[in-house]
Amino acid sequence: MLKTYFDKVSMFVRNIGAFKGFLPAEWWCYLTTNLSHKCMAELANLVQRLELAVGRLEAMSSPGGGNEASAGGAVSASVEAFDEIIGGPLNQYYSQSKQIGGDVLKHAEMIKRAFASQRQVIVTASTSQKPPDAVLGAIIRPISTEVENVQMLREMNRTSPFFNHLSAVSESVPALGWITVSPKPGPYVKEMQDAAMFYTNRVLKEFKDKDKMHMDWVRSYLMMWTQVQNYIKQYHTTGLSWSKTGPVASASASAAPASSKPGGCAPPPPPPPGPPPPPVDLGGSTGHGDSDGIDRNALFESINKGSDITKGLRHVQDEDKTHKNPGLRAQNPSVRTGPKPFSSPSPRATTSAAPARSTQPPILELDGKKWKVENQEGAQGLVISETELKQVVYAFKCNSSTLQVKGKLNSITIDNCKKMGLVFDDVVGIVDIINSRDVKVQVLGRVPIISINKTDGCHVYLSPNSLGCEIISAKSSEMNILVPGRDGEFSEFAVPEQFKTVWDGAKLVTTVTDITA
Repeated sequence: MLKTYFDKVSMFVRNIGAFKGFLPAEWWCYLTTNLSHKCMAELANLVQRLELAVGRLEAMSSPGGGNEASAGGAVSASVEAFDEIIGGPLNQYYSQSKQIGGDVLKHAEMIKRAFASQRQVIVTASTSQKPPDAVLGAIIRPISTEVENVQMLREMNRTSPFFNHLSAVSESVPALGWITVSPKPGPYVKEMQDAAMFYTNRVLKEFKDKDKMHMDWVRSYLMMWTQVQNYIKQYHTTGLSWSKTGPVASASASAAPASSKPGGCAPPPPPPPGPPPPPVDLGGSTGHGDSDGIDRNALFESINKGSDITKGLRHVQDEDKTHKNPGLRAQNPSVRTGPKPFSSPSPRATTSAAPARSTQPPILELDGKKWKVENQEGAQGLVISETELKQVVYAFKCNSSTLQVKGKLNSITIDNCKKMGLVFDDVVGIVDIINSRDVKVQVLGRVPIISINKTDGCHVYLSPNSLGCEIISAKSSEMNILVPGRDGEFSEFAVPEQFKTVWDGAKLVTTVTDITA
């Protein structure tokens, strides 16, 4: 109710013409002819203050947003500064997304929930000591879930007219993982913001001189991440600042209760599982009479006969065999005479159980000269910073995760990964991507060779120093190479997937087949 009141006041101030119906004619004439630019600036400042107040109220009314208030203590300066981001740039981005509507608004709602979850993590860090990594993963899980939802919405709406908007948000939303980055989370957010620039430039180019609202949307969205960088520089320069006193943070204490609407009641917990079934009595009766026990004893007795169990079988004579007696086959047409060609298998035969998700623990460690990055699920902000020229990086079975490799090393391999993001500085050998799907690779320095094998969906962002890189591909699809221009804007080029081969009388000649829409 209070939010609705502020919205009406804000709209009333913005639309100054609404005063006309409430003021006498001579007052209105004086107001319109003598209202200075200074007054308009003060009105704009008032609107901004109202929006900031509304943002703080929404943050406090969101799930978990008022925990620190209910505890009776004042929030820390870092929480108040983060509230200013929520009430300022984030609220402005959300308002403009609301005007655009559609999938853009859905993304904005997800971003808003992610910021609310991150606020709760910052509140927990301001009053608690840093927990072990396993507990920290559970604490930030709501943020990772929203990041996955943002990226999934973009993948499910590739034909959307606002695909560039969705891509800009999807490429930069991993910046929310700065709370796990150390020692420099600020530059990490800057890199994620730069990843969105390719698509925001497309939005600016598409709607230039057409719709100013989309131009404002781009500016507000980028300003939001700029404010996050400034916030990190002031309060979390070397990583998320945890309290030196107080209890160690726990996942249960920091988890916000889930609800379908802000301020709603949390759903009841699931009922406890029922009692286990009674043990089966293999030695006695099953409750269906003594016949089951007698049949079971007879079965075990037959099995214990060993090789003598076949003595009771009757030998089949040749005249009784259908494959040697055509007359028997004619009498019984249901008897199979052999496999039928081109017959489709039954649905039951083709149905197979879906492979279960790996339950192995995530790994990020240095084993000799190899950095192992395995079984990472939704891990945003993985960083390998202490590298040497003789070392290699091997990422295996990582899903919806991002990995940044700093320094110069020998090689990098991405194997059996899905929705994996890789950012690296320099590689003197090869970057190998194999058996993967939806992989994005960004080169910041130099790399001589990038190999793509058995991969569906691969975007490679080259740097100005890596334009001489060789791209080798096989058995792959949806490959795109993005080359930077002089103005810093990337140009996208698709890697050919279809070829034509002809015999010229002496050898096979293969050429690229150009497909036009």
